[in-house]
Amino acid sequence: MPAALPDFSACRVLVAGDAMLDRYWHGAATRISPEAPVPVVAVDADGEEHRAGGAANVAAGVAALGAETALLAPIGRDADGRALERLVRRAGVRSLLLAQPGARTTVKLRITSQRQQLLRLDFERTAPEAARGLRARFRAAVRQCDAVILSDYGKGALADPQSLIALARDAGRPVFVDPKRADFAAYRGATAITPNRRELEAVAGRALREEELADTATALCRRHRLRMLLVTLGEHGMLLQHGRRSTRLRARARHVFDVTGAGDTVIAVFAAAQAAGAAAAEAMHLASLAAECAVGTFGAAVVTAEEIAQRLGEEHRRTHGVLNRRQLRQRMDEAHRLGETVVFANGCFDMLHAGHVDLLQRAAALGDRLVVAVNSDASVRRLKGAGRPLQTLADRQRMLAGLDCVDWVVAFSEPTPEALLRAATPDILVKGADYRRTEVAGREIVEAAGGRVELLELLEGHSTSALVARIRDTRR
Repeated sequence: MPAALPDFSACRVLVAGDAMLDRYWHGAATRISPEAPVPVVAVDADGEEHRAGGAANVAAGVAALGAETALLAPIGRDADGRALERLVRRAGVRSLLLAQPGARTTVKLRITSQRQQLLRLDFERTAPEAARGLRARFRAAVRQCDAVILSDYGKGALADPQSLIALARDAGRPVFVDPKRADFAAYRGATAITPNRRELEAVAGRALREEELADTATALCRRHRLRMLLVTLGEHGMLLQHGRRSTRLRARARHVFDVTGAGDTVIAVFAAAQAAGAAAAEAMHLASLAAECAVGTFGAAVVTAEEIAQRLGEEHRRTHGVLNRRQLRQRMDEAHRLGETVVFANGCFDMLHAGHVDLLQRAAALGDRLVVAVNSDASVRRLKGAGRPLQTLADRQRMLAGLDCVDWVVAFSEPTPEALLRAATPDILVKGADYRRTEVAGREIVEAAGGRVELLELLEGHSTSALVARIRDTRR
């Protein structure tokens, strides 16, 4: 998984679809109406709030990451449309909004009290020519972007998504779709679609068991020529179907305050991350972290790159460091489920020096995760003789875990790490080039499991033994 965010500022994203204005009325509800058994909300003097909704919320979410963003959507020639356009521009989004005669800007009015939604009122009227006007403008705009997001809320802007997908494909642009239809044929040929579980089950025509999700997603990808299908599963995480390959990301327990706009956040980050160069599984991971932020906020909210980076840092601190063998096996199993390449290095690391750091950095560059196995104190003593190790196992592990290139550190007390390699087999086993391949302990285990051995050149003039000898010479 990514240790840092991609450079979102290097990509341009076009969002097209159903934009709407989210209006909130906040107030206290302390009594029941004498006219009917409903609460009375006394709207605060400053209790009215406007936010961008639908495709406009997606565009604001992409812009909040730092990407250059444009929004193409029909609106009405009304005060609500003008208010929505001001919100869009304020979010740093280039407005390509089309004011349509006879249309009304879609408005969702939510009445809330104590940060809880009591009622939602929808105001909408779609002009028949909205989709036609959008397609004409889309043809020119698509060539000025790196990726396209189609945000379909079923309000009419995407009455003919196939024509837009064809234009994007002709221009060589990937297309990401947030679907609302019960038939994914409308999105045939898209790069990816991002349904939630309810939407996937509506297409399948029935409730799906956990073990059926991947097969259903695979069949839909094949039937509709989709490169990817990302299913959001709420508290159960996400499923990414990429061709025949399924990647499951388990959700971390979190406080869910409001799911409004969570799907907008997911597609905004998932699409923008790939446009910025991230792999699909990395983009899913970033989208999951962004969703954690979104559902902890009241109402539709955008998530910034800084917030995602903070989550990455928290996750790194939570999941990296010194592990026991059982924990290492669990982490490696999870890494392999996510399609990550695990690299394994081992040694005494009695005095951490530039040679060690250079070797470990180059080892980490071979894959996605680096495991460093460290000889126990007794094991070092057997190998190096009396007076070694110079530092305790705990100190050696702490120093290694502090290196950015190292994900997990584990100890072993046996003469070689072979038992450890049998329990948690990596994809790549690394040793210094001072070893012959046949001398590498555990080589047969790794290669039998389909992995490989890499011998890396050592940084000349750096070794623990030489360093210890120099220190002892200075003391004489």
